Amino acid sequence: MDKDKGIKMVTKEMMDRWATDPKGPVALHLKQKLISVEGEGGIIFPPTYANIGYNIDEEFDGKMVVTIDSVGSQANRIEPLFKEGALKDLVPQIEIRIDDGTSFSILDVGHRLGDALVRCTNLSTDAKEAFKDWLKGDALKLAKLAPTSIVFGVWDSRDTAAKLPRIIQSVIRAWDVKKLRRSATYIPPPVDYAGLEVFSEEDKAKAERDAKSPLAQRGFVHDIQSAGSLGGVLARGPIYRDITVNLIALRRLNTSDEKGKDELHKYILGLSLVAATQPVDGFLRQGCLLTLDPAAEHTWALVMRDGTRQFVDINGNNVLEYAKATAKVFGIGESKEVKFDKKKAKEVLQKDKKKKKGKDKENNEGKTDG
Repeated sequence: MDKDKGIKMVTKEMMDRWATDPKGPVALHLKQKLISVEGEGGIIFPPTYANIGYNIDEEFDGKMVVTIDSVGSQANRIEPLFKEGALKDLVPQIEIRIDDGTSFSILDVGHRLGDALVRCTNLSTDAKEAFKDWLKGDALKLAKLAPTSIVFGVWDSRDTAAKLPRIIQSVIRAWDVKKLRRSATYIPPPVDYAGLEVFSEEDKAKAERDAKSPLAQRGFVHDIQSAGSLGGVLARGPIYRDITVNLIALRRLNTSDEKGKDELHKYILGLSLVAATQPVDGFLRQGCLLTLDPAAEHTWALVMRDGTRQFVDINGNNVLEYAKATAKVFGIGESKEVKFDKKKAKEVLQKDKKKKKGKDKENNEGKTDG
């Protein structure tokens, strides 16, 4: 950090300019150094993905970098915070009620306003109209209906195809890692099930040589080994969480009138800053419990168009007050409860089947011999 530039205390006037000045800064960025609760050199477990295991990339110098928590995963961890405490009054609270008595907050739904669950409620019409308005250049309905879909991004991939970029992006990566392996042997079961004639000695002998057998899967036999499976990573380099607030994407949000546009920008900025400054639970998964590194500095940088950086003091209290004030002026949307409609769900499925059938027919007609 360039100490000579100093650190400016953020004011309401500064945040207003970030939201509305078309020639203003391009982004806010915070790099947080994290550390395992086991300390430096602690083994951490990244998420696993189908077909590849850990998401590990090789740098030009042969060192490895691994994703510890993806952009999408971070968004899904932060968004539900708007259901709690003072944050719940900043956005409309929409509950989706299921026939069995359970309910889901739209803040917990993975694809936000573009999720299939939303299309299976009477909220689907409002959602579709909001996405259509967005495609026409007006974000007002979206901001009233589901503002966190703007903050964290949404893609209405199965209907209008409207795609909103994230205003806030957060990702955790570990650098210069070494992938580890682990092995295990299942200890003998407490009783001899073959001796109790639950199954034969022959079945027992076969199962002990086949980890995929039903008896092995159920734990009725012993000596089932798991050798060389993923065993976490050793991070020889730092673990960083990078948080970026995209001020250009924010200022590109549009409405039908200029005054409304400024109010919208300030409101979404308030939500984005609140989201960016909330402490996130560091227990990401089994074997991955992280905290801030107390020995490292964590200061926000205001990134200008020429790449220069001005370090600013952003804390949870001043941005929360700003978010409350801008939400009051903008006027948050209505909180409501909607019901899951089985009939709508079936209609959605039928519509998707017809689309697929039409595409298959089109593809078949487009094929030629030779």
